[in-house]
Amino acid sequence: MYQNATLLALFLLIYSAIAGRVERSWISGPIVFTGVGLLLGPVGLNILHLNVTAEGLRVLAELTLAMVLFTDAANADLGTVRYHVNLPGRLLLVGLPMTIALGYLLAALMFPWLSVLEMALLAAILAPTDAALGKPVMTNREVPAPIREALNLESGLNDGLCVPVVVILLGLAVGSQLEGGSTMHMARVVTEEIGIGLVVGLTLTGGAALMLRLTGKHGWTSPNWQEVPVVALAAACFAAAQALGGSGFIACFVGGLMLNKLRESVEDKSVEDKLMEGAESIGETLALLTWVVFGAAVITRMIDLFTWSALLYAVLSLTVIRMVPVYLCLTGTGMSMAEKLFVGWFGPRGLASIVFAIIVFDAQLSGNDTVMAVIALTVLLSVVAHGVTANFLLKTMRFGDPAPARPRAARGS
Repeated sequence: MYQNATLLALFLLIYSAIAGRVERSWISGPIVFTGVGLLLGPVGLNILHLNVTAEGLRVLAELTLAMVLFTDAANADLGTVRYHVNLPGRLLLVGLPMTIALGYLLAALMFPWLSVLEMALLAAILAPTDAALGKPVMTNREVPAPIREALNLESGLNDGLCVPVVVILLGLAVGSQLEGGSTMHMARVVTEEIGIGLVVGLTLTGGAALMLRLTGKHGWTSPNWQEVPVVALAAACFAAAQALGGSGFIACFVGGLMLNKLRESVEDKSVEDKLMEGAESIGETLALLTWVVFGAAVITRMIDLFTWSALLYAVLSLTVIRMVPVYLCLTGTGMSMAEKLFVGWFGPRGLASIVFAIIVFDAQLSGNDTVMAVIALTVLLSVVAHGVTANFLLKTMRFGDPAPARPRAARGS
């Protein structure tokens, strides 16, 4: 245990000293952390021993996604949806459902031994994209602002939109394997998960916002503690919802969206930014540690389960399953074919898929081996392929006249 903690802490220390240099290169943080996990894990030097079935690792993965869901929702520039609704709206409301549907159809053709729910679950888990893996594109000013903002908003919100889908499918899949698990009973359990998550997220976030407003007005807050409330709120939303039998992920996503709206009334933007900094930093650190877990534990455990059919589906997931729906949903936007393909390609799979996979693994579905192998291969290919191609495509791509970015003086306006 202490050996693992020592290795992880030392690597974090070293990476923190060179993070800026890594970000300026073609290598992304997830590539580095996944590579270190593989190097130090059983397939490499065998000095880092992490068990993917251990409760502690599942809690780490769940808390990581919870923090990311909360901060992504709280930071999402929802005003962009109103200003450039044609792009993010199409990607989220049309492209995402089409991606899940196409993923299901190909899973049905390639893995007929899976149940219908397992096929749908595989498609839903691989639908959300990861903002961290697409960072070189989303921060490059040569990419037209509408495309950058659409990709950023899509990756920030589609994991949250996929949460209820995954919750419903997983609940039904687990229930169908239990003796006496009637459809009505399964539907009630799923409804409770979603409903409790909604209530907890809204209640805790609303109460926390009111408390902070009152204490701030009376001067009771301390600058040294301004980064703590959002971290604690995100953790409380997740833990409370889970303890009450609900979905902590839904609670965090809904709570983040509510905080996003409430932040519009904050007059001092420096205080607003300070509130979010702690949660963002912790979320990013936990996310990178999860990539180590992915390399050292998930990939290591799944290697013997990798098959040619799983590899083919992984390739199709990153290309056809993602790019065809995106291309179709962007028809009529005035974008060139190259720009549509560019947006379609930059839909990397990452953190959300890893965490959902760990949860599915713990559920012990009959098709676990196939589902886990496909997800692990898809994410691994995505980490490498999107990391390597980002800078190359940015240098060779020729965009049309970039539209100006929406003024951001007032959030959500």
